[in-house]
Amino acid sequence: MGRESNLRRGVKLWKTIKIGTGLKGADLYETLNENKKFFVIKRAKDILEDSAFTVASKESEVDLVIVTVAELGFLQNATSYKIYKRAKQSLGLELCPAEVGPQLRLQYENQPIGESILVAMEPIADSHGYLRVFEVENPSDFIGLRLDCQYGFTDILWGPAVLWVFVRPRK
Repeated sequence: MGRESNLRRGVKLWKTIKIGTGLKGADLYETLNENKKFFVIKRAKDILEDSAFTVASKESEVDLVIVTVAELGFLQNATSYKIYKRAKQSLGLELCPAEVGPQLRLQYENQPIGESILVAMEPIADSHGYLRVFEVENPSDFIGLRLDCQYGFTDILWGPAVLWVFVRPRK
């Protein structure tokens, strides 16, 4: 039984992570950078250091789910706008706080090689003014676990196999 069956029965919890751990943007960057398991791409560093990047004031947990664009019902490419809207309306999912990106990178050390997950979040502008969302990945290029960013414009198209992480609200 695959992920599509789980969606028909409701959204299955994938992972619970902690946010609000006391690490601010620059602190998160330093923690990721000091830990030799992780590599932070410059675009991600730009976002971590931007004033629009905020962290929770107290420690809490968030429940995360992963869905593909196809699981949201899009058999062709879909825009970020449509993906976010469908996740909210059909499954009751919410956008992630931006802090989920770096915290997920820190707390997901056993990510399979080749997996890339986009963080559904309000985009933040990088140092060049391009809107970005975090990407937590373990590419097969031997660099290792990394935190990167992708374009966060609402009209960017994403293929059916792209993985997105959303927050599943607690009842």
